[in-house]
Amino acid sequence: MSDLKSQRRMAAEVMDVGKNRVWIDPEHTDKVEEAITRQDIRNLVEGGTISKKDVQGTSNARSKKNKEQKKKGLQKGHGSRKGAKNARKSSKDEWKEKIRAIRKRLKKMRDEDEVNSEQYRDLYNKSKGGFFRDVKHLENHVENKMEIDN
Repeated sequence: MSDLKSQRRMAAEVMDVGKNRVWIDPEHTDKVEEAITRQDIRNLVEGGTISKKDVQGTSNARSKKNKEQKKKGLQKGHGSRKGAKNARKSSKDEWKEKIRAIRKRLKKMRDEDEVNSEQYRDLYNKSKGGFFRDVKHLENHVENKMEIDN
């Protein structure tokens, strides 16, 4: 195989791309070897013997896969975290989610007569004060209170 260094360089300049993006048809290397002027190279480019390769981009495959995994709740361990706990989800947002869920469950309990209006108000105020960790804790508290009252 012959050395087509100067032809590749000229082709890169003519097509305004880098040397690595110049494609030379391996079947016509003898024709390219004879090309010694820029005009010869231009003619070969027009003829299709020399062309430019597509720009190689960055694949999004890994990022898409990671996003899918994170949707499932995976790959969220300590090693994947950047930023403080409060930066990832503010404590206020956590509180809003928690209190809304508890209040929704409380209203449902009141409507289904699991608790009367006095008990509802007492539990509502306790939840406002941060007494309950989550909905399950509220339900356990109500069950245990009912057992004690009966």
